[in-house]
Amino acid sequence: MTDDTRTTRDIITRFHNAFKAHCPEDLDDLIADDCVLENTAPAPDGARYEGRQACLSFWKDIAASANLAFEDEEIWVSGERGIIRWQLRWGDGDTARVRGVNIMRVRDGHIVEGLGYVKG
Repeated sequence: MTDDTRTTRDIITRFHNAFKAHCPEDLDDLIADDCVLENTAPAPDGARYEGRQACLSFWKDIAASANLAFEDEEIWVSGERGIIRWQLRWGDGDTARVRGVNIMRVRDGHIVEGLGYVKG
């Protein structure tokens, strides 16, 4: 495993764990100044956020929500790229969940790109 892959795995895992544990403050040192985020909604392209503050604010709001439960299905990394396959639950039963994926890019120990997609 290369140093880039190790760093990416650490950053991507810490990112996902912030949502799992509802700890938005854990995102503070993970996001780059020039980060770009494309959300899963609205269809078909999702909203686009540019810059550290915009991305951090959006992600922190989600991580802080006690009504949402993220579970990882798989975290895969190679070099500066990472993929998180996840499930998001907001209630009981199959109608209160969605599966999705975040395609991430890490540079110099910070997330510079997060592209979100869901099965719809």
